[in-house]
Amino acid sequence: MINILDLTKEELKQWMVENGESKFRGEQVIGWIYKKVFNFDDMKNIPSSLKEKLKNNFSFSIPEIVEKYVSKDERTIKYLLKLRDNYIIEAVLMKYDYGNTVCLSTQVGCRMGCKFCASTIGGRLRNLSNGEILSEILVMEKDCNERVSNIVLMGTGEPFDNYDNVMKFIKEVNAEYGLNIGQRHITVSTCGIVPKIIDFANEKTQVTLAISLHSTTDENRKKIMPIANKYSIEELLEACRYYIKVTNRRITFEYSLVKGVNDSIEQAKELSLLLKGMLCHVNLIPVNEVKESGFVRATEKDIEGFRKVLENNGIEATVRKEMGGDINAACGQLRRDYVEKMRDKDVWVR
Repeated sequence: MINILDLTKEELKQWMVENGESKFRGEQVIGWIYKKVFNFDDMKNIPSSLKEKLKNNFSFSIPEIVEKYVSKDERTIKYLLKLRDNYIIEAVLMKYDYGNTVCLSTQVGCRMGCKFCASTIGGRLRNLSNGEILSEILVMEKDCNERVSNIVLMGTGEPFDNYDNVMKFIKEVNAEYGLNIGQRHITVSTCGIVPKIIDFANEKTQVTLAISLHSTTDENRKKIMPIANKYSIEELLEACRYYIKVTNRRITFEYSLVKGVNDSIEQAKELSLLLKGMLCHVNLIPVNEVKESGFVRATEKDIEGFRKVLENNGIEATVRKEMGGDINAACGQLRRDYVEKMRDKDVWVR
């Protein structure tokens, strides 16, 4: 069956017409969905005959909350969600003074192979549909009874490896009839799939683009991120310059600081030269330690020293505020732990 969340309002209205119903019935059904009503029988102003048609043609692919972790300060909630085919994904809700931000997954697993990321261990199992990405927000909003105002696509998966579904999700979540979250409140993070960065530039959205850079040389970047074997740093930065030219929007470069790998003062100077003159911001990330990688986070002293070098060279840089450290909120870690635990109990999940 078709996941009804995968349809836009216009697509659902068209379905109504093709099935002998009035267009406005599509608007009514969409309205119930965004009121968090996920059962056709509970849609009170829908005729019984139409409810039967809907039940025979559509399903609600709403993930089940299988585990939920709340940080001690209650500002971070991490969800383990089970999809209808028993695949497990993660999503995080973070409460800031300016509103609630959610970090969403776009794939089950990831095939990019970045060494510091637990999400990529085991590879990509499948893409999420646009409706499945949307359902992550709906489930979290319904659970905590609070509205989401900001979205980051930085959870499990590489968004540009699921480009079409991600773009449809962005348009849908931005729609006035739905969650109506402004594009300027959405951030998409990519490890650097150059052709898709060009495509994204040509979309001319107001979405913030974040690039996972993490190194200043191709040789070093290849050790951390396999994508560097396909696209050089120069190719990546050229695509970023094109993006800035077309959109006139600032890019965020993400730089995870790993002790003894990419955290030296010399590397900070090299990064300053690479980014000189670009409309950009650097987000320094103390790396989350993943046991399989052997990487250790840089010291606070080295992190601050790195930041000061960038700042002294005219590159705006901030250190990412860590949230949810006490609930193991680093991407991919909880999912892996849960899957292994269920396998020990002979329960099939992925």
